[in-house]
Amino acid sequence: MDGAMFLRGLLIGLSVAAPVGPVGVLCIRRTLAEGRLAGLITGLGVATADGIYAGIAGFGLSVAASLLLGGQKWIRGIGGLFLCYLGIRTARTPPAEKAADPAAGRTLLGMYASAPALALTNLATILSFIAIFAGLGGGGRGGGNATLLVIGVLVGSALWWLVLSTGVAALRRQITPRMLRWINRHSGAVLVLFGLLAIASLR
Repeated sequence: MDGAMFLRGLLIGLSVAAPVGPVGVLCIRRTLAEGRLAGLITGLGVATADGIYAGIAGFGLSVAASLLLGGQKWIRGIGGLFLCYLGIRTARTPPAEKAADPAAGRTLLGMYASAPALALTNLATILSFIAIFAGLGGGGRGGGNATLLVIGVLVGSALWWLVLSTGVAALRRQITPRMLRWINRHSGAVLVLFGLLAIASLR
């Protein structure tokens, strides 16, 4: 077992997850509105998507990659519409008065499922993984190196979302309902903007 390959995968996972895109905005908003667990569950959904894309790149699943890239317009369009829907719903949602109940499994499952559904529409991610894995010599061949890279990516991505949700949750007590209402409206507007940009890119 090559620990260096796992560490590289960990750093790749952190690097890919760190830029704040539409799902990052959603994770931050859910953490502020509904608590750390809601934000973490959302982030773990994104980490799952990163793991799937890393697996496609690492194990050389060229057929799956070709299908995804070939249907990128449909995927991007559906993702854009979903982002607009989430943005409008977020902007219209009143601030929660308390954190989400950890026992509310159905709600948490929905939060988890919505994140990879959005993350998987960003096909630039799989291209990034293909390029990075090829450069590291872990892509397209499968085996131990690819396995360690994929596991590292999954752990690194999950670690980033843990850090982000924990950090945002630490500030949650200092945020008033009025500020939460402002955050809901503006984060909703940002999500809609991301969705419109995705739709506009189909031309």
